[in-house]
Amino acid sequence: MSATPAFAIRPAVPADAEALSALKLATFRETFLAGFGIPYPPADLARFEASTYAPGPVLAELTDPAHHTWVVEAAGRLVAYAHIGPVKLPHPDARPGEPELYQIYLLNETQGQGLGGQLLKLALGRCEEIARGTGGRIWLGVWSGNQRARAIYDGLGFRKVGEYHFKVGDWLDDEQIYRRDIR
Repeated sequence: MSATPAFAIRPAVPADAEALSALKLATFRETFLAGFGIPYPPADLARFEASTYAPGPVLAELTDPAHHTWVVEAAGRLVAYAHIGPVKLPHPDARPGEPELYQIYLLNETQGQGLGGQLLKLALGRCEEIARGTGGRIWLGVWSGNQRARAIYDGLGFRKVGEYHFKVGDWLDDEQIYRRDIR
């Protein structure tokens, strides 16, 4: 019987950029390629991954005070993360500075251990703090085919308020825009 690794959740720091970059890439691939089987054209996928998950863009997020990222570390490696920042969803009611939950991802091997819920609680707690000063709303986008995530967000009081296309290179994923008012 193997021991369950100890997990530590902490704010990400700039020194995490390379490891977080690798984690973001791995969890994206596990989720959308292996899990959902989205057939992204290779050139579109390569362009998206380079512009989004390379160490440079990840470091830029980690050093931007408007962004907040938490990581889960186990046995000296990053295994999960959550990331929030200013809303960038294309919705006419979105106001500058309002918070958006960008990502919560875990490596498949760590799912089912409560880490996602802990990360979600941290991320939404910070979003609520920000939202109190920016109009009382939290935003997020979710892939339309991710029924599990959509059910979680529905259960947390988010409601669908729009749709848009998320670009992976020139490929367009159908996404849904969710919002929660916290007044």
